[in-house]
Amino acid sequence: MSAEQIIRDWKKKIYKPIYWLEGEEPFFINQVMDYAEANLLPESEKAFNQSVFYGKDADWTAVINACRRYPMFAERQVVLLKEAQQMRDIGKLESYIQQPLESTLFIVSYKDKKVDGRSKLAKMLKEKGELLSTKKIYESNLPEWVTDLLQTRGLTINQKALKLLIDHIGNDLIRINSEIDKLSINLGQRKTISEDDIETFVGISKEYNVYELQNALIKKDLAKAFRIVQYFESNPKAAPIQLVLPALYNFFSKVYMLFGLPSKDEKVAASALAVSPYFIKDYFTAANYYGLSGIESALLLLHQYNLKGIGVNSVAMEDASLMKELIVKMI
Repeated sequence: MSAEQIIRDWKKKIYKPIYWLEGEEPFFINQVMDYAEANLLPESEKAFNQSVFYGKDADWTAVINACRRYPMFAERQVVLLKEAQQMRDIGKLESYIQQPLESTLFIVSYKDKKVDGRSKLAKMLKEKGELLSTKKIYESNLPEWVTDLLQTRGLTINQKALKLLIDHIGNDLIRINSEIDKLSINLGQRKTISEDDIETFVGISKEYNVYELQNALIKKDLAKAFRIVQYFESNPKAAPIQLVLPALYNFFSKVYMLFGLPSKDEKVAASALAVSPYFIKDYFTAANYYGLSGIESALLLLHQYNLKGIGVNSVAMEDASLMKELIVKMI
């Protein structure tokens, strides 16, 4: 079951006695936990019927005792155990999980870890409650996820702005959500996010960033590539070479994969390369400009200069000088 489904069930007053929220993606765990804390009980009932524990400081006996209490002047009580991965003797919660009270909603946040699916605890959780196991979102699914998130806020975004946001933040969903909150506040009555908004409110230059450098390299635009590198030189924190080169290598390595595909259909290629269909045209454009031998040469150069960027087989050179030398050789 997804985080969205759990919240939909709660809105319909459909409850299970235990919810165990685990895994790699804290955004979905926080989403359920925050909703539970804010909405499962009316404010008038929270003082007597809502208990919050934190794993690092929580004693398992205190948690179980809280779960075994009956609600006061209400149908149910809510017990929240946050950061349960830091709790000692967490296995001792099994005695309660085996026989939970129907009048208690026990919600556990267990981040960055997972219960062994073969264990007695995992079997009990599936039998007695709801187990939400989260995973990081793949890079290829980020554009769709961000677009869907914006739609829930009544917002849209143009493709360039979307690419800027994703390339800059990656799959840190908590930060993406935070930046979208900031954008929605600053947009006023407007409903479409542009690259100007990303530059103004997120702090990413719409002209001088890794995505624009990649576009310059795709089309072998030497002048534009140099302007961007000069901006990076003046603003070292904007795009360190240790982040730029791996990003470019990742792009060109996927372009290289295009030459081995039996079909040149864009949807098939996007799936095979594990990239978003939104951006697959960039990969075909690079393939057309460089050809197979040009892409092979670009990958070798990126590998060599990535090593030079960390001081391997290199005399002392400024990052910007390395980048310019690389770009001239690639183009």
